[in-house]
Amino acid sequence: MDNLDREILAILREDARTPYTEIAERVGTSEGTVRNRVERMLQDDVIERFTISTRTGNVKAMIEIGVAVDVDTRDISDRMAEWDQVDFVWQVSGEEDIVLVVDAADTAGVNDLLSRARELDEVISTKTRLILEERIG
Repeated sequence: MDNLDREILAILREDARTPYTEIAERVGTSEGTVRNRVERMLQDDVIERFTISTRTGNVKAMIEIGVAVDVDTRDISDRMAEWDQVDFVWQVSGEEDIVLVVDAADTAGVNDLLSRARELDEVISTKTRLILEERIG
């Protein structure tokens, strides 16, 4: 990756629907160059997917989950990723092992996900943080 790739990614982070022609104009190159670089970054898994950020009025939260040391965090992460209202599942280092980023209709929805996580035998601890404000970097 070079500086041009980074500039293209920065624009796509702001708005993944930005037309390639507009990106090309902003970074000072051709539309074909932008298209080729985005395709390459998709093939190289630099860009995993294009997504949206919403302002639904819902409650967004992070549920931090600690699991037993003998647990395959990939397996439990895959299962949790299938839960409704879960936007992201991160495997992390530190006190907790997994972080769920959730977008629930209300605090009861967050609590339901928290309870669901706590019911799993592999889960030994949880910590919940409400997301008060979000900015795109």
